[in-house]
Amino acid sequence: MGGAIATGLIKSGAVAAESISVADRKESILEKFHKLGVNTFHDNLDAIKGSDLVIVAVKPYHIESVISEIKTGLTAGKILISIVAGVGINELGEMVGIEMPIFRVMPNTAIALQESLTCISSNQYTENHKAYVMELLDKLGKTIEIPEELMAAATVLSSCGIAYALRYIRAAMQGGIEIGFGAEMAQFITAQTVKGAAELILQSGNHPEREIDKVTTPRGVTITGLNEMEHKGFSSSLIQGVMASYKKIDNMK
Repeated sequence: MGGAIATGLIKSGAVAAESISVADRKESILEKFHKLGVNTFHDNLDAIKGSDLVIVAVKPYHIESVISEIKTGLTAGKILISIVAGVGINELGEMVGIEMPIFRVMPNTAIALQESLTCISSNQYTENHKAYVMELLDKLGKTIEIPEELMAAATVLSSCGIAYALRYIRAAMQGGIEIGFGAEMAQFITAQTVKGAAELILQSGNHPEREIDKVTTPRGVTITGLNEMEHKGFSSSLIQGVMASYKKIDNMK
């Protein structure tokens, strides 16, 4: 996710590559970003020196050790953004040990294409920085501010949601192959159709069922397919999957 954010910032023109510093343990990742003109480091503390904004993008079980490494380089004049799932703003504040602006941000991997849905929450020291952070993230897709207690739910619906949508696309592709299309054509047709469906909702603001009603006719092929999917538990299994992911995050606290 950290790499996706850096890539999105560069592609969007929001930040020049030479103004970005990346630290990672993997040499292959550092080589990739070095070719883009990004400053690369093996040491986390070296990476944040001279920075105005620090983005921590690690697994939850690494966050304490990473904050410990960069702690001496964090000041009240910097902005800290965490995209670490399951770690609250108060926890981050305790790890940092100083009063500084902290944002908790949950994007999805479409941020690399400037198409993310990014949710943000923040602490009480961010008022002077919120507009800047929102403007920056808006260049990478759409950004909404939410109460922190909804961050776990946002992680499931937005971040995990990318995988859910892709799994639908894969399944529809497989069905398309079975009814006669080649794999590449089935993939293109399915992906463009899903993109169109999403735009119908985003641009019209209509409930999905209203758009579904437009393509379902009495005794038609669409309603026949939809009813068969529902008989097999399509909506139910998706809702159960969302709830299972949410419970998993809840158990990580």
